[in-house]
Amino acid sequence: MASLNVGNLGEYLREQRRQAQLSLRQLADAAGVSNPYLSQIERGLRKPSAEILQQLAKALRISAETLYVQAGILDERDRDEVETRAVILADPSINERQKQVLLQIYESFRKENAADESERHEEMPPTN
Repeated sequence: MASLNVGNLGEYLREQRRQAQLSLRQLADAAGVSNPYLSQIERGLRKPSAEILQQLAKALRISAETLYVQAGILDERDRDEVETRAVILADPSINERQKQVLLQIYESFRKENAADESERHEEMPPTN
């Protein structure tokens, strides 16, 4: 897991808030946090919990996983997996059984590729 990078998170949140054309107070109200607390997050003085990040993401209409990556809670590769799973589960055109089958296939491919990658690294001679 990556280290918590609060400064970059604050800058990213501020930029997202500005793009959404929201004032600090409007975003704080929409996310259910206090105005001073949100200000401290944006200035890199506070480390928000995953729950607070989720509330902010919802208010900004962005993916919570994106904020988790910015905060260092989630690795970029982990985010890709989470987002892929979320897209499959949210697809209204397939039923629950089909979603579960797709997720099982997806997971089996990920495991197979991870094993292949691991074997490739073992076969490579050390470089000096």
